[in-house]
Amino acid sequence: QDSITPTSSAVYAKEEQAVTLSCVYEYTLTMNNIQWHRQYFNAAPDFLVLLMESGANQTAYTPHPHMSAKIHKSVKRVDLEIFSASVSDSALYYCILQP
Repeated sequence: QDSITPTSSAVYAKEEQAVTLSCVYEYTLTMNNIQWHRQYFNAAPDFLVLLMESGANQTAYTPHPHMSAKIHKSVKRVDLEIFSASVSDSALYYCILQP
């Protein structure tokens, strides 16, 4: 069964510190696309990153210049890195496995 799970329920950081959020995944057939979303309190989730993988190639589409994402196939993990954390990054983050 396909699944994706965060590796930590909470991550704390100081301002301007680099932060990495991670999820581990399982899939049954082919690699699915993975999305990251951010949700502020009492707001709808915002799209952050789409990770697509085709063979050995990996493409990340992100509208946020202070973030990056990467799939680590050998350990079935996906990371979202925030280069320099700020108070505005305080939110709930979702990793989503897209069929």
